[in-house]
Amino acid sequence: MGLLGKIKGFFNRQAVDEETVYQPDWEEERLKRDDVDMHDKTQREQYVKACMEQMSEASKELDTLGGEYNLVTSYLTDMEEIEAQPEEIREQLKTCASKILELESSRRRLDKKRRIMKPEDYLRMERIEQYMPEGYTRLKEAEDYQVLVKKDMGRLDGERHAYYFRKNELQNSMQNMKGITFMSVGSMLFLILMLAIIGLSWHLDVSIGYAVAVLVAASTLAFVYVKFHEAQRELVKVEKGINKLVLLQNTVKIRYVNNTNLLEYLYVKFNVNSSNELKKLWDKYIEENIHREQEKQMEHDMDINESALIKLLRSCNVADPAIWLHQAEALVDSKEMVEIRHGLIIRRQKLRKQMEYNAKVAQEAQDEVRDIVAKYPEYAEKILDLVSDYEKVLA
Repeated sequence: MGLLGKIKGFFNRQAVDEETVYQPDWEEERLKRDDVDMHDKTQREQYVKACMEQMSEASKELDTLGGEYNLVTSYLTDMEEIEAQPEEIREQLKTCASKILELESSRRRLDKKRRIMKPEDYLRMERIEQYMPEGYTRLKEAEDYQVLVKKDMGRLDGERHAYYFRKNELQNSMQNMKGITFMSVGSMLFLILMLAIIGLSWHLDVSIGYAVAVLVAASTLAFVYVKFHEAQRELVKVEKGINKLVLLQNTVKIRYVNNTNLLEYLYVKFNVNSSNELKKLWDKYIEENIHREQEKQMEHDMDINESALIKLLRSCNVADPAIWLHQAEALVDSKEMVEIRHGLIIRRQKLRKQMEYNAKVAQEAQDEVRDIVAKYPEYAEKILDLVSDYEKVLA
């Protein structure tokens, strides 16, 4: 169909049933040929082409607006179909729509309280899921054992230092006992010598002095002997204790090194720095999975209810049932339905206004071409050929 046919078809279309149709109130641009010399071929052809371009542009706009206008009208017709349904059908629609709205509300609440887990953390926990929660227990036990081993090493080290301190005390004590022995023997010999000199010089009886000197020396040596051997026996025990502690420390050190290596391996395996970090990630992972499962179930329930609503709307001869999935509230609340209808009516009025404007523009351009043909019959054939060529280019 040519441009002229399209314009004519629009004006033959049945009038739309809005109560109020707005008239174009913007400044209209009209074609003017006051400054065009129609006897000049170049000016004439340029002017006719301008008219054709105006008709073409208006025609394209009418096609676009007409499609949108029909779509809006279809939405209004669907609303009328829904409202014309029996009460039983409308209740079924309301029930399906209510379930959809409830699921949407639940999904929004879930999204608000959900603690979002970083994708890289989720993937990391997903890779080690097979080792959990035993992996956490193993890591926690290794960390606790590490603390105990460190405590044992500290305690053994303290005991070892205490033994060494006692060993030094005993060795010093034994050295002192030896010194006392030498001092006692020396003192006894010195005293005996002095008594002998006194006895010989003054012809005195110093036998009692000898006896006292020997008795004192003997008592001292006996005491030193007992103490020395007690220290010696204790020193043997201390040295055995030290050896035992050294062996025990070596065993504990081996356990410490093995447990440290195990911890380093587990930290690398689980890519964490502590069991607490692993526990927090695992708890988040469990919560994330629960949320995802809830979302999955909600999506499943949503699909079922949406399919049921679409099926029910199709049975009501609704042309576009899918759009009602996004305005389900209107099926539940009559006020929302009124608001949507009002918005559609406003949209259709705006579209009608634009369509009338473009139709008027196209009609004026068409009338202008016809008027030129009528007033300048000598150029009629060339003008019509120009129109025909233009329409062929557009086609």
